[in-house]
Amino acid sequence: MWHPKMAEFNGRLKKLFDEVDEYIEDLYGASYPLHPARPLRGRTANPQADGLFNVGADFTAGYGSELGRGYLIDVEMATLEKVEEASRREIYEAAARKVRELLPLRFPERDLSVRRDGNHFKIQGDFGLGEI
Repeated sequence: MWHPKMAEFNGRLKKLFDEVDEYIEDLYGASYPLHPARPLRGRTANPQADGLFNVGADFTAGYGSELGRGYLIDVEMATLEKVEEASRREIYEAAARKVRELLPLRFPERDLSVRRDGNHFKIQGDFGLGEI
């Protein structure tokens, strides 16, 4: 069970990642054949469950990271085809750029940024819930 402010934050973050999913689907969705068990884009109510991409973020406490805690941006591709590392990196960087663009629009009251953390991109900043 989540605190209502945490649930609201997570809901807004989910909507942001739905926008990022749509963006990279537009750019790269036709680049690889879809996994045969994956629904076509737009066939489900959740963009994470259809199309070539599943975009989201997982919170990490940041142990072992130079940057510490934050949300690791995750881009999964639903294809059986081998995706070259250069293409994977290009897609991941496009997703991170879009997240960077959308954060101040979707969370104007928070100081959030996207930074590279090793091979990953991480959202960092003000995750506080304020007065509870």
